[in-house]
Amino acid sequence: MNLFLIIGICFVILYLLLNWFSKASSKRIAKGIRYIIFTTGILLAITLFLVGRYAFTIPILFFLIPLLKLKGGIGLFQLFQLWRLISYLRQTGRYSFRSGTNYSKASSNISLDEAYNILGCKKGDSKAQVLSSYKRIMSKLHPDKNDTNTTKLAQMVSEAKETILKNDFN
Repeated sequence: MNLFLIIGICFVILYLLLNWFSKASSKRIAKGIRYIIFTTGILLAITLFLVGRYAFTIPILFFLIPLLKLKGGIGLFQLFQLWRLISYLRQTGRYSFRSGTNYSKASSNISLDEAYNILGCKKGDSKAQVLSSYKRIMSKLHPDKNDTNTTKLAQMVSEAKETILKNDFN
């Protein structure tokens, strides 16, 4: 029943549109097309605003590429990786556009023995020894202090520290 009603409404709209098109002058048609394009643009902008930050982040990032003044510049591939990282962090609950407070740790994939090996510690070391070993390694690996891409290594060292602190010092 609803399908027939929708088809009927579509045919009536099509008939009225074709009837108007056949009787209108070319100036009026051009004005109508401009009005439709303008209205569609406004509706698209409102839709992107209401859909949320998911649909709005990619176009904004593409428009901001020329404005970025990074040391080596940023490529399209790096921008795509950045967008994927933000999407992944939002899905896992580690990042929010509204606030940065809803960070939830992911489950650890490193065993306790591997964590001790990564930090160069032994079982039975004190918490201070584990933290000093962590700080010593991170001073060399931290991505902000390093020209090479050591982000993954720094994440592994941080995960090893968290694993040891969670399992041995709770």
